[in-house]
Amino acid sequence: MTATLLRTGAHPLAPVTATLHTMFGGVQVPALAPGLIVTDRAGWIPATELSGPALTSLLESAGRQWGAQPHAAAALAWKSYTYWLALPAVLGWASARRVPLITADNVLISFDRPGVLVRVGLRPGTPVAVLPDDPLALGGHPDAVVVPDQSALLGEFRRAVLDEHLTPLLDAIHDRVRVGKRTLLGSLASGVAYGILRSADATPGRSAESVGLLLGALGIGDLIELVPGANGQLDVQRKTCCLAFTLPTPKLCPGCCIKP
Repeated sequence: MTATLLRTGAHPLAPVTATLHTMFGGVQVPALAPGLIVTDRAGWIPATELSGPALTSLLESAGRQWGAQPHAAAALAWKSYTYWLALPAVLGWASARRVPLITADNVLISFDRPGVLVRVGLRPGTPVAVLPDDPLALGGHPDAVVVPDQSALLGEFRRAVLDEHLTPLLDAIHDRVRVGKRTLLGSLASGVAYGILRSADATPGRSAESVGLLLGALGIGDLIELVPGANGQLDVQRKTCCLAFTLPTPKLCPGCCIKP
């Protein structure tokens, strides 16, 4: 499905949900709320609590799930959460230049699904940043936040993903556990890159440009490299480690900076 067709969706998140549907073969992703929107708040809490009381639940859940020591549990919890959190904004930008503003105030989380570390969903009416020529802007959609150009759209991406969501969580984790911020931000960089590379419209040239723009906006472009992979596609080479090698059954992820 092309970006042009995706842009015509009446719902602000139509490009994102359509891309997710294709990306995961029509299967509902357990880590994301159905349709991305939380319609029933039972069992969900604001993501702002992750930087406070809910952080203990996240870290303890990660420790149990992976049998990990506290520093590794924190690194793996961050890796999982940041991938699923950022994915709607990454796919929205890549498919239709629509960025759902996933600030901590607009995101809800839940620990109620067995086998799933944390679920992520959006509040109804979550704003979506768009360009002036987007159908949402032209139609005066109440959820549309119209920005003047691509640079401003990338600025909104950074503000929503990093400044008003992940930076407070990063600081809270760093204060709680002995794990470096560069290690954690490396997982965010790889998660954003993988989101682009696995999307429906991924092609090497376009993917490399998109990854560069998004990581540049976040200021973490130096934490991964895109390298030639199988079948002429690109792959991610990390410059930091998510600490999965410290698990009781050590694991080296694809693209790990630690060589077997």
